[in-house]
Amino acid sequence: MKPVYIRDDAESQRHHLSAVGQSLCRRGWLPGTSGSVSVRSGEAVLITAGDLDKRAMTHQNTVMVDPREGLPLIGESEWSPDETAVHLALYQRLPDCGAVIYAQAPCAKALAPLTDGNGHFGQAVLKESKMAETLGLSDACLPTLPAVADRLDASRVAEDVVAALDASAAGTPLVLLIQQNGLVTWGRDADEALSRLECIEQLSQLLLADAVADTPAGARVNAP
Repeated sequence: MKPVYIRDDAESQRHHLSAVGQSLCRRGWLPGTSGSVSVRSGEAVLITAGDLDKRAMTHQNTVMVDPREGLPLIGESEWSPDETAVHLALYQRLPDCGAVIYAQAPCAKALAPLTDGNGHFGQAVLKESKMAETLGLSDACLPTLPAVADRLDASRVAEDVVAALDASAAGTPLVLLIQQNGLVTWGRDADEALSRLECIEQLSQLLLADAVADTPAGARVNAP
């Protein structure tokens, strides 16, 4: 394996990453063993370990991986999560990306019915919402991708991530929806990625409320 540069404060990053994972778990975005969080560490990527209950995670439940193959670096004792390839696709495609959150979010269930026939969350829907404009999302488009079933499947989804980024005429989308109840968001650091996740949560709640208000009496609206 080619030598990989790691930041001098990697141990501090491990502690911060585990704290972020615990916080997301408490807020319902990383329930049980689902989801993952990662940050850049020099040339490497530091990510929460796979099959891990985030409620009990510590800095020891993180793993430093090769940025190309996603394999744990020498000396690591944990294994990376199945969706690691999705994280790496974003780091490789977005030079300014410093953190990625792969969440199992209830809000995604509210957003999914609003996607168009091609599985994309259209700009027209976003532009109708003042909240979207306030959150800086009025010109965004949120592609919907298949769920990651296993490590091999993640490689295919990672290819879809790259295709979605390349196909977005409105610029790089801030979030990618994952079928059923997931989403992926990112930022220059973990705080920015978390902020975007919170924005999408607020937007989904507003759009769902609008959908309920516009529904004729007696009709049924699916809520998350």
